Amino acid sequence: MKTGAFVVPTGIGASIGGFAGDASYWARQISKICRLIVNPNVVNAACFSGITDNMLYVEGYSLDFFFKGEIELSPSKNNKIGVVFDKSISQRVLNVHINTINAVKTVYGIDIIGYEITEKEVGVDFFVDNSGISMGNVADLATIKDAAQKLIKKGAEAIAIVAKFPEDEGVDYANGVGVDPVGGVEAIISHYISKELKIPCAHAPAFENIEISTEIVDPRASAEYITPTFLPCILIGLNQAPLILTSGSISMNKDREDILSINDVDFLIVPYSAMGSVPVLEMSKLGKKIYAIKENKTVLDVTPEKIGIKCDIINTYKELMELL
Repeated sequence: MKTGAFVVPTGIGASIGGFAGDASYWARQISKICRLIVNPNVVNAACFSGITDNMLYVEGYSLDFFFKGEIELSPSKNNKIGVVFDKSISQRVLNVHINTINAVKTVYGIDIIGYEITEKEVGVDFFVDNSGISMGNVADLATIKDAAQKLIKKGAEAIAIVAKFPEDEGVDYANGVGVDPVGGVEAIISHYISKELKIPCAHAPAFENIEISTEIVDPRASAEYITPTFLPCILIGLNQAPLILTSGSISMNKDREDILSINDVDFLIVPYSAMGSVPVLEMSKLGKKIYAIKENKTVLDVTPEKIGIKCDIINTYKELMELL
C-alpha cells in the first residue's frame, strides 16, 4: 500500500482546511486507498474528528523534521494521553473539559491517564497580521513543558494541551472569510512541546464564554459553534498519533518493518499557493511526487512557478482522486 501525506498549513486562510475539519472529507476519501499522514489542521473539528484508522496524525513541527529525515514515525494505536490545562482556566470551564475527557474515555475507550494544571498562567494572545496570517504570543511556554513532563513521568505517550484564549468575535471567520485567528499561536504551542519533548502533541483553545451560539455560521466553521470545548478532536487524533523516533531510538528499532521514514512517502498533497513549506521543499529535493491543488486557495502566493518547484498541478481534490 502506498503512503501519502495530506498537508494544509495552519493559519493561512486555506479555503479547504482553514476552518474546522473542512478538509476531512477529501482526506478520508484518499485514506481509503492509501495510508495517509495528516497534520491536525486537516482533521480537527472541535467535537468531531475526521481521523480514520488509516491516517497518521502528526503535529507540524514533527512533520517538518520527518520530511527532513531527522526523525522517523512509529505507528501506534491506543496511546496513553496526558492533558495539560492552563492555570488561568476558570473552574467552571475546567469542569466542562473534565466532563469532556470522561465522555471521550467512555465513548471511545481512549486511555487518558490524567491531567496536570500548569503552575503559572500560560498567557496567550493572538492576532492576524497585515499579510492576513494568523499569529500570536505566549508568555510562558516553559510552564506547559513542566506540566507535560509530569505527565510523561506518569506514563503519557502523547500530550494534549488546553490553554485559555482571550475572547474573539471571529465574525469574518464565522462567515467563511479570512483565517482562523487562533491557528498561528496554537502552532507556536504545539511546535514548542514537539521540539522540547519529542512526543506527539496537539492543542485546543479554551474560552471563558462557553455559551453555544445560536447564529447560523459558514458550514466550514460550524463544528466550532456547537460545542463549548474543542478538546475531543485532539484526543481522538492523539489516540493514534505515531510515536517519534529520534536518531538513538531509530537505531534501536532499525529492524522493525513498520517504521516510517521520508523514503516511505510516495506523494504529498498541498494547496497550490502554499508551496514554500518544508515538506514541499524536501519532497522536491528527493524528486518525489507533489500534487498542488488549485481550488484550495490561501492568503499566500507561493506558487510552484514562483519558486521553481516541479509538481503536478491539479484543479480539484475530486480530480486528484481520479489520478491516485
